[in-house]
Amino acid sequence: MPITMPTAVIEGTQLTVMPFRTDAVIGTMSVATLVQLVPSPRREEDTKTLKAASGAMRRHAELRALVQRALKSTQKGRNVGSYAEYIADGVNGELGAGWSTPPVTFWHAGPLAALSDELLPGTGLRTLTIAPGTSVVAIDGETQTAAWHELYDDPERFGLTYTELAQVRVPFELYVDLSVADARQIFYDRNVQGVAVAKNLAMSMDQRDFATRLAHRVAEAVKVDIDGRLVPFTKFVNATKRQVGKADPEVVTLSALRALVITSIYGKGGLSRSAETVHEDELPEGTTPEQVERSVVPLLSGLIARNAGHFLSRTALTSPAVLAGLGIAAHHTTPWADPSHAMSTDALDQLLADIRWEREARYWDGVAAKAGTSGRLNFSGGVKDSGGRVADALLYPATEPGRRIRGR
Repeated sequence: MPITMPTAVIEGTQLTVMPFRTDAVIGTMSVATLVQLVPSPRREEDTKTLKAASGAMRRHAELRALVQRALKSTQKGRNVGSYAEYIADGVNGELGAGWSTPPVTFWHAGPLAALSDELLPGTGLRTLTIAPGTSVVAIDGETQTAAWHELYDDPERFGLTYTELAQVRVPFELYVDLSVADARQIFYDRNVQGVAVAKNLAMSMDQRDFATRLAHRVAEAVKVDIDGRLVPFTKFVNATKRQVGKADPEVVTLSALRALVITSIYGKGGLSRSAETVHEDELPEGTTPEQVERSVVPLLSGLIARNAGHFLSRTALTSPAVLAGLGIAAHHTTPWADPSHAMSTDALDQLLADIRWEREARYWDGVAAKAGTSGRLNFSGGVKDSGGRVADALLYPATEPGRRIRGR
């Protein structure tokens, strides 16, 4: 008699998800599941590895190439190692709660093997099954995907164990059974439609950046008199914009204050660091983070307090380039400044006493700003472009720009 075949059992990887549209779901998965579902992008670009790979992996590599850019010999590829280190630091608890990785966006190239009914009525939660050999491609978040592979391949190199990685959940969104054209469009929309954050502004948000922390402390240390009432200067610092608008209650950006801090620490050398993270182990030789903070915070908070009127009036003093130049001048009063150019805070105040801070072309055109055909000044020149000229004008009154900004 013929043998009866067993009832078909759907095999594959099961994920608990919640749909947010008819062809897409969100959820979390383990690191082990991620590296099993999505091959390493680096391996798929290795010709020798791919030549010896399974047919499923070669097909996946071909599909990936249709919707993704290359890792090899690109900045994207070079970022994989640092991304893996960042994730490892977060998993190890070294970054506290202040770290995050965005959900990875996956494309499931064909129909699902199975999708359950709601696990609990009214919740939307379901279980989906991805059949073995199905191509799942990261169309956004591929650098993160490659970083997870680095961590899982050799966790010890990053100070982790497989036990620690097993406790991690990776958030994801999964688009199901889309065409190649639609997957490409999602790649485009995610990578092009969004407005990139200016690097200086991004730096001003980095609380692990030493200069950002000091900029916050400087602002917190200043109180300004408003109609007989002392108001924290932090009320006048905008931490979310690259430039302060006329209608904004704030008068200066946090990124501009950060430029002031950096040039106060490094002098003119700080101009090239304005868009870079300042690490505590990169401070001037012979200094400690505590010493730098003890010197810079009272120095700059005192400068701001004594010139509060110029800040609140939105004069040239609030522009990033002018603040960077002021920081270079203030650097000469720090204990670690070159002794041949050292000065006292009183001497610095004397140099600043007769500066014409008004936003007028006769003072600042060609120094920190450019005048248009209408005569209107544009202070949008960067810290690197104008900070050095401003510093020279502040420090050397006898020079042409020095005389000009003093109205002589």
